Amino acid sequence: MAPLSNTAVRDIETVVHPYTNLAAFRETGPLLLERGKGVYVYDSEGKAYLEGMAGLWCTALGYDNEELVEAAAAQMRKLPFAHLFTGKGHDPAIELAETLKEIAPVAISKVFFCNSGSEANDTQMKLVWYMNNALGRPKKKKIVSRLRAYHGVTIAAASLTGLPNNHIDFDLPIANVLHTMCPHHYRYAEVGESEEDFATRLAAALEELILKEGPDTVAAFIAEPVMGAGGVLVPPKTYFEKIAAVCAKYDVFMIDDEVICGFGRLGAMFGCEVLGFRPHAISVAKALSSAYLPIAGVMIPEDMYQALLVESRKIGTFGHGFTYSGHPVAAAVALKTLEIYRRDRIVESAAARSPQFQKRLAALADHVLVGEARGLGLVGAVELVADKRTKQSFDPSKGVGARCVRFAEEEGLIVRFIAGDIVSVCPPLIISPQEIDDLFDRLGRALDKTRDWAKREQLLAA
Repeated sequence: MAPLSNTAVRDIETVVHPYTNLAAFRETGPLLLERGKGVYVYDSEGKAYLEGMAGLWCTALGYDNEELVEAAAAQMRKLPFAHLFTGKGHDPAIELAETLKEIAPVAISKVFFCNSGSEANDTQMKLVWYMNNALGRPKKKKIVSRLRAYHGVTIAAASLTGLPNNHIDFDLPIANVLHTMCPHHYRYAEVGESEEDFATRLAAALEELILKEGPDTVAAFIAEPVMGAGGVLVPPKTYFEKIAAVCAKYDVFMIDDEVICGFGRLGAMFGCEVLGFRPHAISVAKALSSAYLPIAGVMIPEDMYQALLVESRKIGTFGHGFTYSGHPVAAAVALKTLEIYRRDRIVESAAARSPQFQKRLAALADHVLVGEARGLGLVGAVELVADKRTKQSFDPSKGVGARCVRFAEEEGLIVRFIAGDIVSVCPPLIISPQEIDDLFDRLGRALDKTRDWAKREQLLAA
């Protein structure tokens, strides 16, 4: 291994990296990125990488959109900061809230701004509790999430997340958080069980959980339309239709986590439109500003807003908020991002490119390492297995997914391993047809290198 550069050493000695094996990282060091253009980023040595994850599922408009840069600069010059506490306001936040209400897939009354998907989902949980106190339902506080869900990393949001590594030794989840079955047909369906029958069983499991806990104690159900960091898990047919019916039966508030799926990723402005359900409240972040600046929002219905009014009259204030809620520069960039989506028909273009993307993704299912290739719109994943016939996973300690990601980097492609040996792909929405082919050509070569390495290491089933 080549010696680490001075910059890499400085990084190791100063920065704690999220979702990184910190011990192994001291030996390997960082991939240092210096600039970006289009769907490519460039490292400190000048090597180009096709950014196959749009950063972290977020840089929808690529890495050199001058309109977003100018929107930030213009707002910086005009009003670089203003808060929304104690009745203050400013045009960018007002206009952004108006725009979100206008494009929302369901009736939305107000928007609460924050800075990340984690904060948005943390806020969702607090508002549900707050609302039920206002409604005189102090016992109706439990929130149902799903195994392998990802909803963030604050104490509350990480509790909603259904991934072991987000709980182990963090003393999570906290009280009042429940997890129901994961809707992944490949891994959890019974032999011969159709998608529709699997969805029926999942809905029955949710109903059983609600009845066991007591319907008067279960407040909300939260879901991503397509589960992202849990493995790019597309729900089985009729899933949300059946889940929504259970929620309606027991007066369970439905929260739609659109942090990854929102703003075109699945081929419509919101993922719930593609998956066919109508939530009560929606969390948005990531592509809201094409990730150029941190901003997120909670889109709340009128009945929840009325509950906030009741509590404000009782307490004298709404005691929640962040210094940077609705930051004017971030809001201005988000407004320009939404304008570009509409003006340039970004969502429609992404939908038009989805068949090519999904066809190339599906073809990877023939690879000896790939147990399942799955996705929707412009997001997908391949699940790597030691034995395709039995679906046997690799020993997690062998790091097969991580090895595939490193081979992809050798090929000039950035992808991510998640939830074990699952390699995810989520390019900027502006990716061209030629770049889609290039992405999958590079990923195919990375899979071949991983196969050859796995054979040498005798990791494949006989």
